[in-house]
Amino acid sequence: MNSNEPLAFRMKPESLDDYVGQEHILGKDKILYRTIKADRLSSIILWGPPGCGKTSLAKVISNTTKYKFKRINAVSAGVSDIKAAIEEAQNVMLNPSGKCILFIDEIHRFNKLQQDALLPYVENGTVILIGATTENPYFEVNKALISRSMVFKLYPLTTEDIYKVLKKSLTDKRGLGDYNIKIEDETLMKIAETANGDVRTALNGLEVAVLTTQMDSDGFIHITNEIAKDSVQNRKAIFDKNGDSHYDNISAFIKSMRGSDADAVLFYLARALNGGEDPMFLARRIVIAAAEDVGMANPKALVVANAAMQAVHMVGMPEARIILAEAAVYNARSPKSNAAYLGIDKALADVANQDTGEIPMHIRNAPAEGMKSEGYSVGYKYPHDFPGHWVEQQYLPDKMLGTKYYVPDETEAKI
Repeated sequence: MNSNEPLAFRMKPESLDDYVGQEHILGKDKILYRTIKADRLSSIILWGPPGCGKTSLAKVISNTTKYKFKRINAVSAGVSDIKAAIEEAQNVMLNPSGKCILFIDEIHRFNKLQQDALLPYVENGTVILIGATTENPYFEVNKALISRSMVFKLYPLTTEDIYKVLKKSLTDKRGLGDYNIKIEDETLMKIAETANGDVRTALNGLEVAVLTTQMDSDGFIHITNEIAKDSVQNRKAIFDKNGDSHYDNISAFIKSMRGSDADAVLFYLARALNGGEDPMFLARRIVIAAAEDVGMANPKALVVANAAMQAVHMVGMPEARIILAEAAVYNARSPKSNAAYLGIDKALADVANQDTGEIPMHIRNAPAEGMKSEGYSVGYKYPHDFPGHWVEQQYLPDKMLGTKYYVPDETEAKI
């Protein structure tokens, strides 16, 4: 054991039996488990948040397979590193099988040229690719590579999973087994809960607690709730403002406003702010929701949202949280109508895709002398000259007569 290595690194599983979590793909009856056990792996992409076990699974595969295993990190590697790995795999003297398993950590950081360099060798079987990514591979990875790989989604570990790993680390010689540690199961569970699905965070917190606590006179290091809380700090938020969770969270925020759930709106707003989301981005989404979802049921929602956006711009955080909360809750509690939204989209589709005819002559402008003789503006009835400031006349082109774009519903505000 190298004590200079972090606990999280030392506790990486050595075999499938050591691996904790991801039962949906690694249960004994699941395809990934069976292919790893049989050493019949094909190219795969492992997609999941930090600390869920992507690199640990790659290590398990490296310990299981009979093929040459090569690891590179997309942050520092280039096309030359890929070519070197391919040449090594194809060297019969060094690698009689003629193929290798190539693990690329953070594969989403490879550009198109680097990903394209892999493609022929994945296709002909020289390379069995294992790509690990925190980003959605369907957006970030070459479609050709995706089509030749199986994509496995990994999820944050459960609190119970993390608790098992922490418990094992206290007795394992690779972990903290050489220390005399006393810690209540309740305290260990609190560390697991605070990690919020990231086992690396939990192990790092436990290690800090142990290494910074003096041994008592009884010869034991006592880890209390207070020490554990101080070592792990605040609950880790699963949120990356540049990653997949950004899109998931903003989608949930918008849909909660649309669904009139003010509590969910505040929860997803808090999650976004805690994760470092740009307050102006959130303000713009509230403005859009006011127009798209509240619409004509409460036109004042757009006024409130726009005022909130200006206020957020002027005030900034942390006070901007209050402004955002008020505007978002106002949207959530307002009646909803998407009639104007549906109407404009239908009109845009008609204008783009069919012959909609000519604007009626009587509602065309006649700014220049002689245009009236051509029929411009002739016969136009000025509504204010009639009772109720309304008069029946044709506005749509002849070809569009009878078309309905705006269909108000019972929620429309009386304006």
